Amino acid sequence: MASDFSFDVVSKVDVNLVDECVQIAMKEIVNRFDFKGSISNIELNQKELNLTVTSDNEYKLTAVLDVLNTRLAKRGLPLKNFVPQKLETALGGTVRQVVKVQQGIPSDKAKEMVAAVKKSGLKVQASIQADQLRVTSRSKDSLQETMALLKGGSFGVDLQFKKLNSGSAKIT
Repeated sequence: MASDFSFDVVSKVDVNLVDECVQIAMKEIVNRFDFKGSISNIELNQKELNLTVTSDNEYKLTAVLDVLNTRLAKRGLPLKNFVPQKLETALGGTVRQVVKVQQGIPSDKAKEMVAAVKKSGLKVQASIQADQLRVTSRSKDSLQETMALLKGGSFGVDLQFKKLNSGSAKIT
């Protein structure tokens, strides 16, 4: 009897790389002429998985976010997984914005993915397991078609595909 093949669809961000990017971005901000005398700052809260960006005004905050996004992109981190929240006014006439780092696939996105897989008519079974998706089938070809389908979809998160019980393959 043929055995089933499977893979997991995950969405993970390496928090250590994010920390390195924050430190590099802060060094750049301290040394840049257009930030002289400003109180721009980026803080990473590793427990809550969010970044707090503060600056003098909205224009400088946007420039700080651009510097940070450039550093994150250069390190290969998925910018889709950094969700900016509402801009807030902080003490001392400064502005602040929280950027959430999204780990795992949110349940609403996972449901969309399962629906897309079922709608495609491929002979695979997709199931939601906590913050990831498991896809199983008897055919490796069907699994590859499912990967292509999920990769081509616009689900708002960066997807990585992990083969079970062996190495991982990243497709972005």
